[in-house]
Amino acid sequence: MNHSPGFLKICSEAKKKITETTVEEVFKRLSNGEKFHFVDVREDSEWEQGRAKGAKHIGKGIIERDIEVLIPDKDAEIVLYCGGGYRSALAAETLQRMGYKKVISMDGGIKAWREKNYPEEK
Repeated sequence: MNHSPGFLKICSEAKKKITETTVEEVFKRLSNGEKFHFVDVREDSEWEQGRAKGAKHIGKGIIERDIEVLIPDKDAEIVLYCGGGYRSALAAETLQRMGYKKVISMDGGIKAWREKNYPEEK
């Protein structure tokens, strides 16, 4: 997908302020039974087409509105992903601004997850 320069600029700025991780690291942690919130921030239609196994859905469009009800513990670890790692970076920056201390964006998103043939659910 070709992203607009303005979008890429704000994503680049967000990525300087957040923590990112790889799909390999997330898969390893899930496989080892580590506990953290694994959140897909994509649109509903993307979620319905398939998602990383074990993820829950809180779309980027509503995450600010719903996060404090769904994950009230601001010290909880939250790993976010989207299609390629851009929207999750923006969401991670926003959650940090809301006081969440352990928010991580999965770089590469579902695209990289699928390239590794990691498990999905429908």
